[in-house]
Amino acid sequence: MSRIAVLTDIHGNLPALEAVVADAGARGCTRFANLGDSLSGPLWPAETADYLMARDWPTIAGNHERQLLTVDRARMNASDAFTHDVLEPRHLAWLRALPPILALAPDILLCHGTPTDDLEHFLHTVENGGARDATDAELRDRAGDRRDALILCGHTHLPRVLALGDGRTVANPGAVGLQAYDDDHPAPYRVENGDPFARYAIVEGGRVRLHAVAYDHETAARRADANGRPD
Repeated sequence: MSRIAVLTDIHGNLPALEAVVADAGARGCTRFANLGDSLSGPLWPAETADYLMARDWPTIAGNHERQLLTVDRARMNASDAFTHDVLEPRHLAWLRALPPILALAPDILLCHGTPTDDLEHFLHTVENGGARDATDAELRDRAGDRRDALILCGHTHLPRVLALGDGRTVANPGAVGLQAYDDDHPAPYRVENGDPFARYAIVEGGRVRLHAVAYDHETAARRADANGRPD
């Protein structure tokens, strides 16, 4: 059975993406899948798009892909606005073709947030300015009537694998390119993984293993700073 590297939340961080792909290849991965939020950020969005388009992995749209295509430029957040201004028509055409969910195999589903909402957190629940592990009842509600043995999600940037009481598994590989951020949906909160490592997961035979990879994160930090985003 093939060994699949699952990536999500690259956010235009090309050096982190390249480090993950090299590490996954060294670990014997022969297939790759991407769970979205691939480009938005003050880093290398167009270059990351070119990299991904050339490889043609199974890829879905995250909330940032949807926002890039549907939100008026004047109302975009800073990451989407920066990305919008450097993407070419061919990049936008690629984004338009991405589905919101995708069956990677008969028993493996790819989604960004949850199967029905690209902004909903699957494995964590936001409260009191942070995020806690979701309860089994919350997990079942978010999974809905999907019967996939394995649901792979992104969006929160927090790596986690949880088994539902009914035997299904939900896993988040963690972010390739952004290990800390703050947001105001569904309420103000902050996520911090505590290190700059690029994260991904390997799926083989239904088992999910989480991995973290060192890369030249200082170069990415300097790039963000030069593009007006010291935050």
